[in-house]
Amino acid sequence: MLGFLAKIFGSKSERDIKVLQPIVIQINEEYAKLSALSNDELRNKTTHFKEVIAQALTEIDGKISGLKAEAESQELSLAEKTALYDQVDALIKDRDKELEVVLSDILPAAFAVVKETSRRFTENEFLEVTATQFDRDYAARKKNVTIQGDKALWANKWDAAGTEVLWNMVHYDVQLIGGIVLHNGKIAEMATGEGKTLVSTLPAYLNALAGQGVHIVTVNDYLARRDSEWNGPLFEFHGLKVDCIDKHEPNSQPRRDAYLADITYGTNNEFGFDYLRDNMSQTPDQLVQRKLHFAMVDEVDSVLIDDARTPLIISGPVPFGDQHEFHELKPRIERLVGAQREYVQKALNEAKKLINDSKSGPEEGEGGLALLRAHRGLPKNKALIKFLSEGSNKQTLLKTENHYMADQSKNMPKVDAELYFHIDEKNNQVELTEKGIELITKSGEDHNFFILPDVGTEIAEIEKSTLSNEDKIAQKDALMRDYSIKAERIHSVNQLLKAYTLFEIDVEYIIDEGKIKIVDEQTGRIMDGRRYSDGLHQAIEAKENVKVE
Repeated sequence: MLGFLAKIFGSKSERDIKVLQPIVIQINEEYAKLSALSNDELRNKTTHFKEVIAQALTEIDGKISGLKAEAESQELSLAEKTALYDQVDALIKDRDKELEVVLSDILPAAFAVVKETSRRFTENEFLEVTATQFDRDYAARKKNVTIQGDKALWANKWDAAGTEVLWNMVHYDVQLIGGIVLHNGKIAEMATGEGKTLVSTLPAYLNALAGQGVHIVTVNDYLARRDSEWNGPLFEFHGLKVDCIDKHEPNSQPRRDAYLADITYGTNNEFGFDYLRDNMSQTPDQLVQRKLHFAMVDEVDSVLIDDARTPLIISGPVPFGDQHEFHELKPRIERLVGAQREYVQKALNEAKKLINDSKSGPEEGEGGLALLRAHRGLPKNKALIKFLSEGSNKQTLLKTENHYMADQSKNMPKVDAELYFHIDEKNNQVELTEKGIELITKSGEDHNFFILPDVGTEIAEIEKSTLSNEDKIAQKDALMRDYSIKAERIHSVNQLLKAYTLFEIDVEYIIDEGKIKIVDEQTGRIMDGRRYSDGLHQAIEAKENVKVE
């Protein structure tokens, strides 16, 4: 029945394409008219489009300017100024709607200009135009434009990411459809070879005409640099500025200038971090981004789904951030992890034997408990993972775990008592046990070297004492210092334990040029510029004997 209806009415995709087909016909009709124009006349189309947009928005721009000027008056109260700026905000929203109408009106002609430019670069080794100041400035920076007297010669070969490319692409109807879909703010799914990069040039050019900036978001800095240099001359031929934020240092003037370009390429991370930094700015001149206008996202599934699981967090230096005990604690942790490995191997061997003897229950002396202890001890142990993949061993583990997690895990301490530390893999947490604390506490050291003092009880004892007020204050200060030192020490121990037990080289991270670099678990790509938070990255650096930053 559904198949029969699909034949009559068509699929959703087919119906959408049918709606867009008249616009494609309009684009091709406009495109046919452009072949008779000279190169200069083709370039003048961009100026014409900008004039059409400016004329359509003249009235509302005048209202916005008038209200802003009125709001700057010193005679107005704060409430009156706020009311005026509320009107300005409402008018700006109306302006965006009016702009969208104008862009939709000129879309066929604008797309046709991009297609015609692509055709001319494909069919001609050079495009000769009357040299403008933009051409002269561009020729001083790039090799693909040469100035001869009052003429500028734009070559159809240029450098993109260190490789010379020859422009030989012209937009097909499927790419025109993709461009319309993207301009309308929808997702366009295109198969390999259908020219995603070429599709993006159409809505990028159209929306750049508004003069408010276009952002093209890519998944890595190589693609951002390559695409900005590959597609750049197509836009720059028409006097539009193109830049890539990944080429410039954050919070620098070149980065600000990149955002002022008509079309700005960059990675999702850099756009995101610039946005976060701007929200922390104290004054308007510290901002790097301007009002957001139009953005396209390449590989949107990767950027908005895969990468979204890793939040963008801005972290700065913390007090005493350069003081850490990782190297001092490392020998103790290695001894602790070594002892745990021995115990886990012993527990796993015991579990295998008992389960093979059909003793897989959760009680002491049964295989289920031994297996759970091995899993709580080192969940990433390769021999354990292999054993759990066989037969019903995974079910045995889950049944035993559920048994001990009943009644709010009140019996779980029985499981952990034999371990030196236990790992909660789901919550990425590690906790020392009494046995572990005894092992890493050196002989002669305070038994509470790795145990936090009970601040509430200790302060109550100090208050009850007959000491003078000055002595009480001194004892409280000493108590809080002791608490702070031990809290930092325990935190360092926990992070080192995570580094040794939950993070494996060449799986979660690699070492490149003496630095720890995180590997994206979904894509396998190196996540440059990312660091684990909360001291974990430094713990991994200490583990691998690289410089702790």
